[in-house]
Amino acid sequence: MKKVFKEIPLKVLFVSLLFLLAIFIFAFIANEVLGENEDEFDNKVFQFLKSLTTPDLISISGVLSFFGTHYFLIPAYLLLILFLFLKKKKSDAIDIAIIATSSSALLFLLKFLFHRQRPQLPLLRAFKNYSFPSGHALSSFIFCSVLIYLVWQSKMPKTWKYSIAAFLLLFSLAIGISRIILRYHYASDVLAGFCFGFAWVIFSFWLQRKIFKKRARN
Repeated sequence: MKKVFKEIPLKVLFVSLLFLLAIFIFAFIANEVLGENEDEFDNKVFQFLKSLTTPDLISISGVLSFFGTHYFLIPAYLLLILFLFLKKKKSDAIDIAIIATSSSALLFLLKFLFHRQRPQLPLLRAFKNYSFPSGHALSSFIFCSVLIYLVWQSKMPKTWKYSIAAFLLLFSLAIGISRIILRYHYASDVLAGFCFGFAWVIFSFWLQRKIFKKRARN
């Protein structure tokens, strides 16, 4: 067993552990809030944010929330894919198209399976679809991860790469928090969305690399 672990690159082992951790946290949240009906965490977060919520914060949250909607993400993905095709990066364009469509399909499946009702008394407008996991958190995290992947492949200085990556991760986090502030989602919905999005990004890029290596060998 020790010999097997020694043969696995440290980077691969670390990413694999992060993938398993994300899946475990997602499953734990799903069991607690849906299986055990545990809502103490969600209520505490709502109470904490309530004391901070102002009209300006609600307005800012509304703007941030837009960047997690299909009104933004679909055109953004289409422009990104078109840009990659024009840059003759057909493989990246196809991979990103697959990630975008597969993550959307999985999101609808998860919402249908868990069918958790949304929080009561939303601050702007009501939604009738299901709450768990947060589609904004999941989709925005995956989109930002795709951008980070492309930035990391570029010839930018490492300082710029780290700065842009940090900004995009914080931006996706802000989108998720905005959904809690607006009472469109419970905190557990958002956390679960981030966890599943993180796991799906790792799985998707791993699978695509496997397929790419197989094509290269053939």
